Amino acid sequence: MVEVQRNPTRAVRIGRITIGAGHPIAPQSMTATHTQDVAATLEQANALHAAGAGVVRIAVDSKKDAAALPAIRAGTEANLAIDLQENYRLALEVAPHVDKLRYNPGHLYHHEPTKPWQDKVKFIAEVAAANDCGLRVGVNCGSVDPAKKEQFAEDDSIGPMLASALEHCELLDAIGFTRYVVSLKDSDPRKVIDVNRRFAEARPDVPLHLGVTEAGMPPDGIIKTRIAFEQLISRGIGDTVRVSLTVPNADKPQEIAAANAILADIAAGRVRSVVDYGLSSLNIISCPSCSRVENEAFIELAKQVKEMTAYAKDHAVTIAVMGCRVNGPGETDDADLGLWCGPTHVNLKRRSTELGAFPYDEILPKLRHELDKLIAERS
Repeated sequence: MVEVQRNPTRAVRIGRITIGAGHPIAPQSMTATHTQDVAATLEQANALHAAGAGVVRIAVDSKKDAAALPAIRAGTEANLAIDLQENYRLALEVAPHVDKLRYNPGHLYHHEPTKPWQDKVKFIAEVAAANDCGLRVGVNCGSVDPAKKEQFAEDDSIGPMLASALEHCELLDAIGFTRYVVSLKDSDPRKVIDVNRRFAEARPDVPLHLGVTEAGMPPDGIIKTRIAFEQLISRGIGDTVRVSLTVPNADKPQEIAAANAILADIAAGRVRSVVDYGLSSLNIISCPSCSRVENEAFIELAKQVKEMTAYAKDHAVTIAVMGCRVNGPGETDDADLGLWCGPTHVNLKRRSTELGAFPYDEILPKLRHELDKLIAERS
């Protein structure tokens, strides 16, 4: 075993577990079922809990989703976290039934856009405190606070993320709410390593949730995540983790198994001394399946994209396959070619430029055409 000197983060309790302050690093996952389908969501939450998930996250995007939570809470012993997406006021309805609330600073602008974000965060923190909940400030590369993006160069994706996270920490500290965790996620492991190291240097007291967002399908998604975890956890950075994989609903416990395997290897010293994650070859990223996926054909499409593009494996092209309209549009902007999936059509993009929306059975030839065109241009 290797003795890793962990960052001196403070303790944050989430239901029956505590993270930070030297407690074991807790793996997490997220249900991919529709939250209103209580039976299916419970089945998956309990399967993840049985696999060893310290926290199970559930998406709540509407009042109907929130109305399903009492039955879900009653049917599982898992420590439950929920996402607050555009409607931060849903915190009031969901907090009595969960152990942690997660909000994204970049999404606070969608609901009541003229209201200061500080007031919204204070509301969420007050609700969390009144209901014995922890908080996660979840900063994502594809949905960064727009006011922060304006303050940095267009090609600097890390600066706005870091500034946003630190600003929210300052506010929460100022109002006396310190039971929070921060996550800073990107689909590029190198950026995940960079931004988390910089945050940990600035705020070594704040527990960090680590993850590579849209890591993709196994085994590639596990390898990308392993790279980031090895470089961060071996430096004492990280208190809870998620391996985000594009897998069918029934296979979601694979995320917990993968996380535990990586953590065990790091503890045993089985890590790479030097990591070389360049982009000299084809890179396919895809988001983890979750309850926001509007068509499960997205999972099969991700596999088909990987198979179809194998001929371009030696070309430095990044293709992103996203499963929903919440994060898909923004999180495909940095990819050379991006697909974000709706209920009946797939939106094809070349970086931030929209190329059209096509039925699922027509998208692969369109993608191949754009990929061939891109390779020819670069040659």
